[in-house]
Amino acid sequence: MPSEECFVYITLPGQTEPVTAGRYQLDTTRQGAAVGQFVYGRSYLERKDRVEFDPVELKIQVPPFRTTKLRGNFGALRDSSPDAWGRKLIETRLGNPSPSEIQYLLNSPDDRAGALSFGLNVQPPAPVRTFNKTLDLARLIEVADQIVAAEKDPAAAPAGADAEQAEALMRAGTSMGGARPKATVEDEGALWLAKFPHRDDRWNNPRVEHAMLTLARGCGISCAESQMTTIGDKDVVLIKRFDRNKAEKGYHRSRMVSALTLLDADDTPDTVDKRRRWSYLLLADEIRRAASGTQSKDLPELFRRVCFNALISNTDDHPRNHAILAKDQAWSLSPAYDLTPNPMIALERRDLAMAFGNWGRYANRLNLLSQSERFLLSKEEATAIVDGMKATIGESWYRVCRQVGVSERDCELIRSAFVYEGFGYDLADPTIATDDAEELPTTRPR
Repeated sequence: MPSEECFVYITLPGQTEPVTAGRYQLDTTRQGAAVGQFVYGRSYLERKDRVEFDPVELKIQVPPFRTTKLRGNFGALRDSSPDAWGRKLIETRLGNPSPSEIQYLLNSPDDRAGALSFGLNVQPPAPVRTFNKTLDLARLIEVADQIVAAEKDPAAAPAGADAEQAEALMRAGTSMGGARPKATVEDEGALWLAKFPHRDDRWNNPRVEHAMLTLARGCGISCAESQMTTIGDKDVVLIKRFDRNKAEKGYHRSRMVSALTLLDADDTPDTVDKRRRWSYLLLADEIRRAASGTQSKDLPELFRRVCFNALISNTDDHPRNHAILAKDQAWSLSPAYDLTPNPMIALERRDLAMAFGNWGRYANRLNLLSQSERFLLSKEEATAIVDGMKATIGESWYRVCRQVGVSERDCELIRSAFVYEGFGYDLADPTIATDDAEELPTTRPR
């Protein structure tokens, strides 16, 4: 039975140097199934300043943890694994279209989301002290463009160029943030995620993403800080890393766990049972458990984000685009990130990625209000939030977009995403098709 293993390190709260926390082993059975095992090290368990990797699965305890889910991976480790773009770079660099989960972990640079890192030695390596600067963005964009072009037309790339280009971008980072070309850069004493344009973009995605974060802040939502920069003729949005804080000798690292891990869910909900776990209602319940000290602030904040997603037709609000964060011992909801409008032809009904009310995922005002108590809001409080946000977005989305440099053409392309007609439909009206409402999720048993 083939077996791989690596050591797992963690940078503890208030520290800048990692310590060894445990060991992750990945076995493959004769039937081809992956079985993962993780065990905390004895020396780590004896530390007074030890912390859990996540509040759901890898809690502090002595016995080993085992899993056959997620190709033998644990949720907290998967959250530290590179995103879709990072995985593409690793596959290109290794010349292997399907590395194991441990290979993804070992071959990604140490700017990953959260506080974990990985290696083959008992003692962790020294943390990275130097990063690409914003002055390096022109080179990084050029390399990313070459990789995207080679993916479209492999014959156009010189032999071996893909691996060399991937190696260059690997050094620039493969942080959390989806499938878009990106790199981590350092500027003004902070780390930023630089997200580049893509050759297949229908509009200027960097400027539109910056506009949506600006619009969300105007709606009272806590968001990642963002700013624009232009390199040659290409716009780049810089998203400030909220899981890093500059210190005298490096960076403090916050633990970070995605909603996917909190919900014990899969990336692709291909069955009805798996789809039920993609739920803001279950997420609210998990936040109550994990962040009990901040739930009175976090749950209404989560409701505002659901409302905002519905009003801008952000149908990419999947569980990896939500997270909780721990700068010290306590967990709380992270700032919002990856907010993107999705203009659609449908006027009667649009669905978010996750269920949130009596009518499942239907992005509709009454559906938002139907389960507001699960977010610690009275009907009156929720109504004020929904109606106020609808007015704000309807009146200001165009102005905000133009103020941050979104072109008139691009504003017209995304116009239909905002406050679409079906958002205000009366679901009591028998002519409105709502018979495909999903079963209301209940709290996941422990």
